[in-house]
Amino acid sequence: MPAIFGIGVMVLITILFLLIVVLSMSVRILNEYERGVIFRLGRIAATKSAGLQFIIPIVDRMLRVDLRIVTLDVPPQEVITKDNVTIRVNAVIYFNVMDPVAAVIKVANHYVATSLFAQTTLRNVLGQHELDEILAEREKICQALQKIIDEQTDAWGVKVSVVEIKDIELPDEMRRALAKQAEAEREKRAKIIGADGEFQAAAKLSAAAKVIEETKTALQLRYLQTLVEISSGKSSTIVFPLPIDFMKNLIEK
Repeated sequence: MPAIFGIGVMVLITILFLLIVVLSMSVRILNEYERGVIFRLGRIAATKSAGLQFIIPIVDRMLRVDLRIVTLDVPPQEVITKDNVTIRVNAVIYFNVMDPVAAVIKVANHYVATSLFAQTTLRNVLGQHELDEILAEREKICQALQKIIDEQTDAWGVKVSVVEIKDIELPDEMRRALAKQAEAEREKRAKIIGADGEFQAAAKLSAAAKVIEETKTALQLRYLQTLVEISSGKSSTIVFPLPIDFMKNLIEK
């Protein structure tokens, strides 16, 4: 009897151990930002949401898919622009998985696939623009990149929300050329502003001359005002305004 009792205890312990193993193999806990794709004998069986989930051991296999937004740093790419300037450009991409089943069965690794396609697209799109367009219309180019990449990754269940160009590295020769161009542009604006000021001053002087010509006493009053302005300072110079007609008569005589 004791031997039979001992065998029964061992069988019971073995059964309990097997139940614990089976239970541990069948229980899965998914976080709120995760989804589980269930493969049953190699076929898609279901998609599990967050929380406590059960699967059939040995028969089922579950793959976890992260739905959070991923920040992908695109490595620096050497790009030859449309006007044959070599630049280095790096970018950052924000994307997340919208369809867990497509992200699992349509592409082997959606993260690597999105990164490689983004690098290729970055070189192709920037190569179709001149350097001035890339520097001046960066936001527009980023929108075009986002649209192209999103259309391709949509079949993989991936949504690309934002593409931003972080930095554009120019050759030293091009930097010096751009600095000279900017300096020349500033000098051009300064000359235009100075010429415009001279034009406006000439127009005002012409209008003032017409007013003085119409009023005989205006010139004399202007002489007196000038005398007051000069005498208000510390200068010892004395100015005697003379009428133009008086000087004209002296010269004629």
